[in-house]
Amino acid sequence: MTGLMIDDFRSEEELRAGARSRVYAVLCEALSFPDLEQISAIRDGALSGALHATLEIADPGIAASADWDALREAGADDDEIAVEYTRLFEVGASGPPCALYGGLYNDARMKTMEEAVRFYNHFGLTLSEDPRELPDHLTTQLEFMHFLAYKESYSRCHDGADKTQIVVDAQKKFVKNHIGRWV
Repeated sequence: MTGLMIDDFRSEEELRAGARSRVYAVLCEALSFPDLEQISAIRDGALSGALHATLEIADPGIAASADWDALREAGADDDEIAVEYTRLFEVGASGPPCALYGGLYNDARMKTMEEAVRFYNHFGLTLSEDPRELPDHLTTQLEFMHFLAYKESYSRCHDGADKTQIVVDAQKKFVKNHIGRWV
């Protein structure tokens, strides 16, 4: 699959699918543990700028309603951002307040992970052998949605309606059964 350029998009649907793909990629980045590079992107506004620019195309209503300066103002120092990330997403007496693992939001975590892996495999993807997040981690799922939305934008530009509909249906089902549970 070759990369798409803005000139490749002939319709609003193609452009929005491409923008959604980028939104998923930026959200994946935003919800990863904040290293120094990411903290710099937060502070200089690059992260919120990237998200704002793509959301204006993908969903102008969300873009208009967000406080884009709030992220830039997060934490007085670098450690404060990492500590808050850990508090929110990784630790807590009875678990983190907002766990990033979708399988923790139902009583069948293994089943949730197996379903996610089947989705990934169906589209020719496998989990990396490198130490990465588990298949039900929100960043893994956002990476998959980034892939599917990209595949949709490519399909809208180069394939027929049937292939495009398969990818659109997969996105809806994956959001409903996985990411939607977390949200």
